[in-house]
Amino acid sequence: MIINFMTFNIQHCKDYVKKTIDIKLMADTIKKCDGQIVGLNEVFGASEAAPCQAKQIADLLQYQGFFVQSIDFRGQPFGNALVTKFLPTSVEKIPIPDPIPDTDEYYETRSIIKARFHNPNFTLLISHFGLAKSEQRNAVQTIMKEIKAIKTPIVLMGDFNMVPDDPIMLPIRSLLKDTLGKNLLSFPSIDPVRKIDYILVSPDITVLEADIPDLVASDHRPHTAVLEIK
Repeated sequence: MIINFMTFNIQHCKDYVKKTIDIKLMADTIKKCDGQIVGLNEVFGASEAAPCQAKQIADLLQYQGFFVQSIDFRGQPFGNALVTKFLPTSVEKIPIPDPIPDTDEYYETRSIIKARFHNPNFTLLISHFGLAKSEQRNAVQTIMKEIKAIKTPIVLMGDFNMVPDDPIMLPIRSLLKDTLGKNLLSFPSIDPVRKIDYILVSPDITVLEADIPDLVASDHRPHTAVLEIK
């Protein structure tokens, strides 16, 4: 089966140019990219202040939306989300351990969305790694444990806050392949200077196409990949 995957850090739906919250802009960007299974980073969940951003985006696309909280940000749930045309058989949260607070590095509690799909059978992992190296190491260790235990084809995607040759990324890159064979950059969305957003897959998945479209909605450009999963 051929599926269009997309990872997109939406910065809580903040229009990078106008600096206003624009749910429709993010949904329209997904439409432009023809994303069918979409991982979102920096998403607000439902609170007294506002409805869940993932659900709002999913409703506009007539998709299913799943939000997984990583932290509480000023009384609002904040984390990652899955917006998908295809219904997963299960969605769960995998916590990433906090780093030991023995340095002055700022960190936030992080997590992974683990979603299983049937026909075709595959496992999707979505995450947003931190800026602190200690956070990144914990994230990679947690991801590696999941990868080694999963028996199906794997798609891993998200904002990892690391460039491709970062040594901390090496364990993941030893097991999964980067879908993007071109030297394209993802951040910031206007005049980007580095690639920190990824779609990585297990060797049993065929990459038909991958791109980082020149689209400005959030502060990150979206990253897409057309994958064949048998």
